[in-house]
Amino acid sequence: MKTVLVLNGPNLNLLGTREPAVYGSQTLADVQALCERTCAANGLALDFRQSNHEGELVDWLHEAGRLQAAGQLAGVILNAGAFTHTSIALHDAIKGTGVTLIELHISNVHAREEFRHHSFISPVAKAVMAGFGVNGYALAIAGLAQLAETK
Repeated sequence: MKTVLVLNGPNLNLLGTREPAVYGSQTLADVQALCERTCAANGLALDFRQSNHEGELVDWLHEAGRLQAAGQLAGVILNAGAFTHTSIALHDAIKGTGVTLIELHISNVHAREEFRHHSFISPVAKAVMAGFGVNGYALAIAGLAQLAETK
């Protein structure tokens, strides 16, 4: 059984209390439970992580590249939070490992502040999911499951 690695970046540990009008009232634990159900329904295992530290996310992407090369990983769903708009290091880690990755945003970043309109992740992502709320995680997992079937 292949695994889906869901990586959550800075401040996502505050889901449920941080700007609920933008991000909703569900917590990160609620998102993890949704991901667990969706992975199970698609015959996939889940590895779910969150970090406020860019370097830790880079290390996890390196690990993901090794796991995918070994045939153990279906891909990565990355909600990089604010690092989306600032991190060349995440871009380089994704590009360097060649990992299949879906960039995810809970809100529609293109309907928000101008600085959120640019992503360093998008050019190296297989797909981008934005604006579906936390349900975007389930949609992204289903997308990875389909991609894994076609390989």
